[in-house]
Amino acid sequence: MSSQIPLEELASLPSLHHPRVSPDGERIACYYDGSGRNELCLLDPETGDLTQVSDGDVPRNARYPIEWSPDGEAIFFHRDEDGDEQNDIHAFDLEGGTRALVTDDGQCMLQDVSPDGDRLLYVSDAGEQMNLYEYDRERGRSRQLTSYDRPVFGAQYDPDGERIAYVTNERDDLENRDVYVASLEYVTGGEAAAGDGEGDGGWADELNPRRLEVSPEGYETGVTDWTPDGDGLVLSDNETNVTRWGLYDLATDELEWFGDESVDEWAYFVHPDGYVFAGRNDGGTQPLVVYDLAGNELGTPFTEGVSRAIGDRRSGVLADGRVLAGRVTPTTRDELFAVDPATDETRVVREAEYGDVDPDAFSDAEYVTYESTDGTEIGAVLYDSGERPSPVVVAVHGGPHADVKLGFDERTQFLVDRGYTVVWPNYRGSTGRGREFKNAVHGDWGGMEQEDVAAGARWLAEKEWVDEDRMAVFGGSYGGYSAYWQLVRYPDLWDAGIAWIGITDLPSLFEESMPHFKTILRENMGDPAENEALWRERSPITHVENIEAELLMLHGVNDPRCPVSQARQFRDALETRRGWTAGEEFEYRELGEEGHGSTDIDHKIRVFRLLADFLDERFPAESE
Repeated sequence: MSSQIPLEELASLPSLHHPRVSPDGERIACYYDGSGRNELCLLDPETGDLTQVSDGDVPRNARYPIEWSPDGEAIFFHRDEDGDEQNDIHAFDLEGGTRALVTDDGQCMLQDVSPDGDRLLYVSDAGEQMNLYEYDRERGRSRQLTSYDRPVFGAQYDPDGERIAYVTNERDDLENRDVYVASLEYVTGGEAAAGDGEGDGGWADELNPRRLEVSPEGYETGVTDWTPDGDGLVLSDNETNVTRWGLYDLATDELEWFGDESVDEWAYFVHPDGYVFAGRNDGGTQPLVVYDLAGNELGTPFTEGVSRAIGDRRSGVLADGRVLAGRVTPTTRDELFAVDPATDETRVVREAEYGDVDPDAFSDAEYVTYESTDGTEIGAVLYDSGERPSPVVVAVHGGPHADVKLGFDERTQFLVDRGYTVVWPNYRGSTGRGREFKNAVHGDWGGMEQEDVAAGARWLAEKEWVDEDRMAVFGGSYGGYSAYWQLVRYPDLWDAGIAWIGITDLPSLFEESMPHFKTILRENMGDPAENEALWRERSPITHVENIEAELLMLHGVNDPRCPVSQARQFRDALETRRGWTAGEEFEYRELGEEGHGSTDIDHKIRVFRLLADFLDERFPAESE
């Protein structure tokens, strides 16, 4: 198999992450790795020119977003140590240097900045669960606003900074989500955390929130944005199975749903002039749709590939009122556009970068469907390498609540360029097909969703141009769990497997997880004590003796979501229970001081090289 795209050049293509428009609309802050390392940069939206402002004092991995201060003098960012995601919140002063602001123990994630810039709204698991806190920049201290048993997320200030809206779950059904609104004027005094977690519903003292009665228990309600006047909220829910969005009037408690309710659709934010930017799942594509606040569809600036509005009502709108948007296709890397909401007119803000790589070498994809073992239709993104006969990589996405669309993916292009046909199944548990399909995986990890993946491999193997003796499964995170599970459950199907930052032992994963991940695991698989037999049976390590295909295991040593102990336990089980030897029947690699994946170029080069060496050795080119 021949390769047109050099490995290091593909892995080193510069990427721009988390663009955010400045308060005056004249600049865009972003992470950018054109220097070979992730740095904070400023982008001119008129010329597309970038200016680097940091010098190694921001994280190498651009996982978490950035936010401007309202005066435009500072940019807030998250800092961790080598990918462990135990974030502190820092300020980068454009006039010089960085300052640590929030340094709680555990994971902290910035949610919003108050309109006056004096306060930061963030969530932290410093108190054993992911709860809501507010940092006072003048006083240099925080106060705890909520004290829930389950995680809080999606928090934001109203346009006056006097109220907050956020999402959590107080109900018995773990699949439930509700939106709450609270007035901050009720929180009084105190130099440290306000409230002791006691009282009505576990709320901090005097926050006095109210739950918006949107959907019955068991459905998921989310908050998107406040209306510009602060009188209403744009919400989402999935009571009708598909995700929909609507406008909630806080004075009257009236709610009107908008959009195309036959498909998943969600709002990004409300433009200051009243336009609503929304996304729509449309059979592998993701159009950007513009509405008014009456729910009238005004236009679709992009219909091909995967497009999105960027930022929010304060960080996504340029000085001329245009909205910052991004778009990718299977053969086109991320481009930035400015979209006029009134006319649908678009102009390029920053073109995609290709360096010395010929973009014509990238392979296109198609959205296909096949039947799983019980007749359920499964959608998938398929890249045909053109190699005949073609080896196959079945790539399994993470989550499990995520999906794969017709967008650009460097790892896939790398594999296709080397002759591998790649298919990404959107198995049961994937988003984009409604609540029932998404939640079908709950209580059934390692069950029918794995049948869906295996059925995709069999579907491809039946094609005359596929080499059914050269089939590999590859995945990261939950996809890594799936790769392990495929190898132990369907040993006759696979000739090789690659498990990257994957799960192998569910009970031990629960014990080592952060508090909010424990809640997610309970939602997905029930209580680990009450369902101990299921948790153990659905752990790949329980069935390690079944594995036949050679395996490459990749894992970051600082991974907080799927600790490296998951890989080490499986490695040890391969040696002691399966009788295999590392370096012979399987390969084991720890990725240095890395966490749960990374955008860092050096990290990508290492992973690409390990993938290439492993697959090329096991699937040598067919003799002509």
